[in-house]
Amino acid sequence: MLLLENIVFSYANSPVLKDVSFSLENGKHLAIMGESGSGKSTLLKAIYGLLDLDSGSIHWGGKKVLGPNFQLIPGEAQMKYVAQDFDLMPFTSVTENIAKHLSILESESHEARVNELLNLVGLTEYAQVKTKNLSGGQQQRVALAKALAQEPELLLLDEPFSSIDQFKKNELRRQLFPYLKAKKISVVTATHDSEDVLSYADEILVLREGTIITHKDTHALFQNPGEKYVATLFEHVNEISLRVLKEYAGENHTILVYPHEFELSAKSGVEVTVKRCFFKGGHYLVDGVSDLGHSILFHSKKKLDQGVLVYLNVPLQLVNSRIPKI
Repeated sequence: MLLLENIVFSYANSPVLKDVSFSLENGKHLAIMGESGSGKSTLLKAIYGLLDLDSGSIHWGGKKVLGPNFQLIPGEAQMKYVAQDFDLMPFTSVTENIAKHLSILESESHEARVNELLNLVGLTEYAQVKTKNLSGGQQQRVALAKALAQEPELLLLDEPFSSIDQFKKNELRRQLFPYLKAKKISVVTATHDSEDVLSYADEILVLREGTIITHKDTHALFQNPGEKYVATLFEHVNEISLRVLKEYAGENHTILVYPHEFELSAKSGVEVTVKRCFFKGGHYLVDGVSDLGHSILFHSKKKLDQGVLVYLNVPLQLVNSRIPKI
């Protein structure tokens, strides 16, 4: 199990991680989310043993993770860390980059293992190409395959699909994360992209300015994000005053509502005038303004013209689940 206890880390006396504590069970996938500069990448480096902590401790499998002041070669053997700089050998082939990390004691199985990984990341046809001649997205896929060569116990991924085009990115997610789950490899993914998270991560930990805001089951956190900062990591979100809902006319609270959660109504609900309409493929994202002057984003199956008046309802079950508990 991965265990972090009250870790603190600073760059030039400026705190980056502040009293961070959490645990992760073997075989689970944890996503670290937060805005740029929140400490996601720094947290991964700390877990891998690339940083000397100001205070606190990190343990993996009961063994304390030590920083560069205590190890000649920083990093833990049972872990692999895929950074955003890829760290490849540019003048050797894709196959050589991967095979270099396989045990020489099992050389007879190298070819099969390399082919398995090339197929996993979709680079079979580039096996003999020098990595310097690959695109950034292809190099990122080589880095992933290289990290998986020896089947680590813990895989640390820092924005693992940031350089990969959208089509390949979606395909690779569907290939990679189920593979890791089947191999019972624990995963910590630092990302700003909710597509890396919602279908694949068991848990989400949210950082803001180096501090943990929340750490919950993925489905539970999406359904009830608690605050706008968390909700906006997934998609657009609206802050709706309960005063606009007739059933809660006396309430002063606001709730968070994702655009897809509104229900269009023929004659009753929150009055909204359409300002702009954006085609999103399977639906339209509509930007409107309520009768109280509040901007509201919602989904529509058909295009709505500018100036059209519509009515929006919020399901009462949803409202009740998001009213702050006092």
